[in-house]
Order: sequence, then structure tokens, then C-alpha cells
Amino acid sequence: MRTVLRRVASTLLVLLGVSLVVFLLLQLVPGDPARAVLGAGATAESVAAVRAELGLDRPLPVQFLDYLGGLVQGDFGRSLTVQQDVSTLLLPRLENTLVLTGAALLLCVLVGVPLGVLAARHQYGVFDRVAMFVTLAGASVPVYWFGLVLIGVFALSLGVLPTSGMYNTRNPGGLPDLLAHLVLPAVTAALVPLAVIARMSRSVFVDVLQQDWVRTLRASGLSERSILWRHGLRNALPPIVNVVGLQVGYLLGGVIFVEVVFGWPGLGQQLYTSITQRDLPVVQAGTLFVALAFVLVNLLADVVVGLLDPRSRRAVTA
Repeated sequence: MRTVLRRVASTLLVLLGVSLVVFLLLQLVPGDPARAVLGAGATAESVAAVRAELGLDRPLPVQFLDYLGGLVQGDFGRSLTVQQDVSTLLLPRLENTLVLTGAALLLCVLVGVPLGVLAARHQYGVFDRVAMFVTLAGASVPVYWFGLVLIGVFALSLGVLPTSGMYNTRNPGGLPDLLAHLVLPAVTAALVPLAVIARMSRSVFVDVLQQDWVRTLRASGLSERSILWRHGLRNALPPIVNVVGLQVGYLLGGVIFVEVVFGWPGLGQQLYTSITQRDLPVVQAGTLFVALAFVLVNLLADVVVGLLDPRSRRAVTA
């Protein structure tokens, strides 16, 4: 119970810090939010009136405290550009982002972990060298460039997959249509975290396969497949789960570029649009949603690691 309370307290501190940093950074962005609402031809009197209405004429500490007071009451404010409650605007977008993030994460785990395991099994062999070279190259490629390459090959040249969007706007086809639109952005978003997970899995399994108990199992005649996937994976899971949790945070932040490239109607695309329009309430709330999801995922990863490895629970509570 004490550990859970400490985690909750640290989560609240992280969210408070994120809110403060984002609030201060947005003050440095050139332009006036009131003028962005009214347009370039607005008079100075109308701009001043909107600034007073939005509370932008008050000192920054007062603005920040007002914002925190609204958060405590579940009020994220109203969008300056579309005049809509921020939560109503962002929650459907957040659901779309979670769909993309979940698909990319599933791809990372299903491909990255087996790739790392097989590379460790054939350590310093041809497969190991090729796999690690490919993952290193994948981790070094800009995701937006990779997404444009995939669009050029599979959408424009071959014509087998759609270029953008989440559904066919003229004739939505349900789940098959969603999956077809999901393939390219999910592969693009998964590129870097898949490489990280594969390399981490290889490193962990190299250490596991050098343990004395592995040599004992081999001497007893147990098959290599059983040693790898039944006994080795069980011992390697805790650090792999940790790195997967960290990559979820990367995915939530990295899909901003992916959503812009593929026109995916998610939180990242909305944040990009709101940043260009200086829609401060939307940017603050969207960033807070991403930070909250990241903290909760890593909290869940810590719980899973504690269940898999009781030694980590004793280390935390000590």
C-alpha cells in the first residue's frame, strides 16, 4: 500500500511538472492567442477585450493557478479557435491515437522480441549481424521520411494501401477499412521502438543464455526451443517489460509526426494544428493527456515486473 501511495504521489508531481513546463514554453511561442482568435485584421481594442475575457492580461502565476484550479474540477477549458470544450474535442482524438499506438506496440512486441531472441540464439552469426544492422538502421531513420517512403511505394506506386485518413470518407468499410488504413502508419510508428525492443531483447537473452542453469538444462537433454521460449523468456521478461513500457511513451510522443504525415485524425495531429494556431488550452490538455497515459503505462509495467520478479518488489519496499 505504501508503494502504491508513493507511485500515485510521484504521478501527481510529474503531471504538475508537465503542466508547468508546457505552460511556460507556450508563453515563448511568438504571436498573440487573442489575435490568432480574431484574425490579423482585428483592432487593438478588440484584441485587448479578448485578452481580458480569456484572462491573458493577468500575471502568469495567476493564469497558471487558474488553470490548475480548473484541472482539479475536471475543467480543461475551451478551445480558442473552435469554441468547444477541450475534453469534448480531444477525447475522440485520444481514442484514435490509442488505436494507432496499440497497433504499433503490438507490432513491436510480436516482431521485436522474437527477433532479439533469435539473434541472441545465433550470437555473432550471420542472422545476428544482419538483424542488429537492420535494427540499428531502423532506429536511425526519421519516422516522417520512412512514412513518406511507404506512401510512395505501397500507396502511390503499388496502389495496395490508402495514403491517408482512418477510413474511406466516401464509403467507410468498417473494420477491414480501418485495418487497411492502419497498416502504413502503424509500421511507421513502430520502426524505432521495434528496433529498441529487439536490441534490448537480444542483450537480455545473451545474458540469460550464459547462466549456469541453462547449461544444466542443455545437459539434461531439454530441447533448445523449450529452453528459449519456456525457461529463458520467463527470466528475461522483467527487463523486456520495462523497456516496452518506456517505448509506449515514445510511441505516444512520436505518433505526432506519423499522424501528420498520414492524416490520421488523432491527438498528435490536433496538437500540431493547435500549436500552429496558439490554441493554448488544447495544447496544454493534449500534452497532459499524453503525460498521464505515459505515467500510467509505466506504472502498469512496474506492477507487471513486480508480479514476474518478486525481488523487484522487495527492492522497492525496502
